[in-house]
Amino acid sequence: MRLLHTADWHLGRTLEGRSREDEQEAVMDEICKIADEEQIDAVLMAGDVFDTVNPPAVSEALFYETAERLAKGGERPLIVIAGNHDSPDRLEASRPLAGKRGIKIVGRPVTAPISLPIARTGERLAVSAIPYPSESRLNECLSEMNEEKAIQEAYNDRLALLFHEHARFFSRNTVNVLMTHVFAAGGRESDSERPVQVGGAYTVYPSSFPGSAQYVALGHLHRPQTMEKSSVLTRYAGSPLAYSFSESDQPKSVTVIDVEPGKEASVETVRLSAGRPLVRWRAENGLEEVLSWLGEGRDKDAWIDLEIRLSEALNMHEIQALRKKNDHFVGIRPIYGSLPEEESGIRRSNLPIDQLFIRFYKDQTEGAEPGPELVQLFLKMIEEDEAEKEAAAGSDDHETG
Repeated sequence: MRLLHTADWHLGRTLEGRSREDEQEAVMDEICKIADEEQIDAVLMAGDVFDTVNPPAVSEALFYETAERLAKGGERPLIVIAGNHDSPDRLEASRPLAGKRGIKIVGRPVTAPISLPIARTGERLAVSAIPYPSESRLNECLSEMNEEKAIQEAYNDRLALLFHEHARFFSRNTVNVLMTHVFAAGGRESDSERPVQVGGAYTVYPSSFPGSAQYVALGHLHRPQTMEKSSVLTRYAGSPLAYSFSESDQPKSVTVIDVEPGKEASVETVRLSAGRPLVRWRAENGLEEVLSWLGEGRDKDAWIDLEIRLSEALNMHEIQALRKKNDHFVGIRPIYGSLPEEESGIRRSNLPIDQLFIRFYKDQTEGAEPGPELVQLFLKMIEEDEAEKEAAAGSDDHETG
């Protein structure tokens, strides 16, 4: 049978406040098309359907539409588990209707795998579907000691027990899959993941996965990766879109698994092309270099994080001009050169007031030069302050006389 493993959709997530609704719609459409083109028999969604426990209505609608298409009206099983971002109760609310359409939704850890017939092959699929297993969702206190190492060991031991309890239902006559949403030791993280574990407390060792599973489908880490130190074929499918600039060099994909009862599974990745790429620009030659890149149409369809080396601060007009030329700048961060070393020997007390202000401004901005308008404004404020002091002194003299 052929399985499709996907995870970490994070529907409703934005990029520094910028909507990515159109990108999420596009990538959901692409995943549905891949499932059809690859003749997938069942789909595994390993958690974090939504980005928050209270997702916007448009994101919920997109999930229901995508689930309906992936399940093909009940012809193709779709198994969905809750991740740490999902509300188990909210996700399970549609379960009575979803079940009639071939969609299995598991919000909280259960005691046994899901067993499903695969019509095309005549085989059965056993999926140990274990949603994000926090202490609260397990409804247990795993350690009375408020110590990270003790909590870590207790957490790993508890999950190992849960995994192996499920594995008792595996057999050589079924395709056996463990699907869960955890941080596995050795996994490579990205900035866009909000921590599952406190320190290392909520970490699972790959050795805890049952050897009788033919494939372990993981969710939580956004970088697609195979866990090299696991004795079982174990993989994070990764997120379908890049959700932080730390993922700018990561190709996104879904994982297709070919497997039959009693035999080793094999996997291949199918690249995803939907969504804008996230790129980083570092302009060492200042604003002119950025304007040149924009004129060339460089990365015109990407979200851009810009670092620009400057000697003077960007004013609002320049920032607005950049954003007008390309409205996909997410961040614009100036980098200022260090002050020349010889300046440090000049005694500040001997400098004119405007030069003192310029030096102070440079100190506060790591080397940026204030514009002449700002210097003139500062001098005007100094003059007004001196005038107020003189007027006050004259008033005191008059009262004394």
